[in-house]
Amino acid sequence: MAPTSEHRDGQPNRSIVISGPSGVVKDTLIKRLKDAHPSKFSTIVSHTTRQKRPDEKEGVDYCFISSTQFRSMIHWEEFVEHTIYNGHHYGTSERAVRLELKIGGTLLLDINIGGVKSLQRSQSLNPRYVFIRPPNLDALKARLKARGTEDEESIKGRLAEAEAELEFAETAGIFDMIIINDDLDEAYRHLEEFACDNNYPG
Repeated sequence: MAPTSEHRDGQPNRSIVISGPSGVVKDTLIKRLKDAHPSKFSTIVSHTTRQKRPDEKEGVDYCFISSTQFRSMIHWEEFVEHTIYNGHHYGTSERAVRLELKIGGTLLLDINIGGVKSLQRSQSLNPRYVFIRPPNLDALKARLKARGTEDEESIKGRLAEAEAELEFAETAGIFDMIIINDDLDEAYRHLEEFACDNNYPG
């Protein structure tokens, strides 16, 4: 049975999956939404096998674990979804999801396209899906370069992945809303409107 929470009026409360290529500032939009509505939205920390970056904190940005630990969690079916991105494993803990949903409110999940496919196959949640996309690949390339955390080869790889993600996002019936992040405030307004209205198509 899929883990769910309820509104105070007893109606089912569906989690929201927010996806999109690296560089479209999903994390910024999610943090802004959570900060604006702290009693309504919650987030969880994903697991990953990639190395921690100097500016990241364990248990805040990610739960950093070994490949052996990750494979063990897959074996024991401890993820609601998991995928490989840029050569590293990423996953969302079912236990963490259940704990947050018991509290109530709407859970915001930052999951990449591979994770979206995994989640839809497992049917372990019944979320609404939002895709954040850049206005074009040139704009995305500029954002990735501006971050200063990627070399040219890495940027090339991320752009190739982004192209495939953008194509998948156009598949009918996958995403309930696609938001073009050409302007951060405008993108946030659309996301907030969608997230705060549980009757919004989806």
